[in-house]
Amino acid sequence: MTKLDQYLEAATRDNTRQSYQSAIRHFEIEWGGFLPATADSVARYLADHAETLSINTLRHRLAAIAQWHIEQGFPDPTKAPIVRKALRGIQALHPAQEKRAKPLQLDQLNQVSQWLDAAIAKSHEDGNRRLELRHRRDKALLLLGFWRGFRGDELTRLRIEHVQAVAGEGMTCYFPQTKGDRTYQGTTFKAPALFSLCPVDAYLDWLSASQLAEGPVFRAIDRWGHVSTEPLCIDSLIPVLRSMLTNAGIASAELYSGHSLRRGFATWASSNGWDMKTLMEYVGWRDVQSAMRYVDAADPFANYRRQSQLAKNDKT
Repeated sequence: MTKLDQYLEAATRDNTRQSYQSAIRHFEIEWGGFLPATADSVARYLADHAETLSINTLRHRLAAIAQWHIEQGFPDPTKAPIVRKALRGIQALHPAQEKRAKPLQLDQLNQVSQWLDAAIAKSHEDGNRRLELRHRRDKALLLLGFWRGFRGDELTRLRIEHVQAVAGEGMTCYFPQTKGDRTYQGTTFKAPALFSLCPVDAYLDWLSASQLAEGPVFRAIDRWGHVSTEPLCIDSLIPVLRSMLTNAGIASAELYSGHSLRRGFATWASSNGWDMKTLMEYVGWRDVQSAMRYVDAADPFANYRRQSQLAKNDKT
């Protein structure tokens, strides 16, 4: 690989590259398409998967096909009118409500954190280092993910050498590249030190217990209690989170995902008077539409229900 090839490869994020490669494999191998593709074949591909794939997934597949043709020097078939018209028709005939992760509320965060504290104490008393390490890691992941509103890929990419944490003061997390950082300037995020549910204390406790000094912050732990040198796989974040919620007694754990921490924080911040500009700057959103997808609108009848319940209690 030449230096030019290395620079060109570095310009594309790893997860984007992998997802595009997967999309191309689906088109070429699983569906049986040919590359370079014609506009008619791409339109037939969309039609064949219109009832099984979401409109967003189909758009992603088109982006991957377009990228392949551009990189190989071929005309982009996805720009053809027949492809655009087919996509509009699919969207019209198969409208789908966007599926959003259930936000983790603050009282639920507290419930899970209390369960983790009890589990840490018990595993320490039993001398079970594997479980103690996992619970300490999970607590740090949970609290930092919530209070910083991090995405799953940001949690897996966070490195110890890019974190500065001081107990009782706060912490900063630096990323050489973030999703919206197209110029590779790097972004620094601050996290608060709190009296309860503190992400700083949880992070420092995890580092102390694991004795890690550099490399990925969050890693897999095997059955013998050995901490991996590689970052925690992003596909394992959802099972880890749902396992925590289930063990802590949170109902319908299957409705939560990695975005639940981000949505939970955004909803909490909005309900506590944060204006949209402040929330966007804190989390790192570049446009209002992205931010609004994570914020649950206030319930106008919530206060009425509370008053009704109080009146009912006074009568009993």
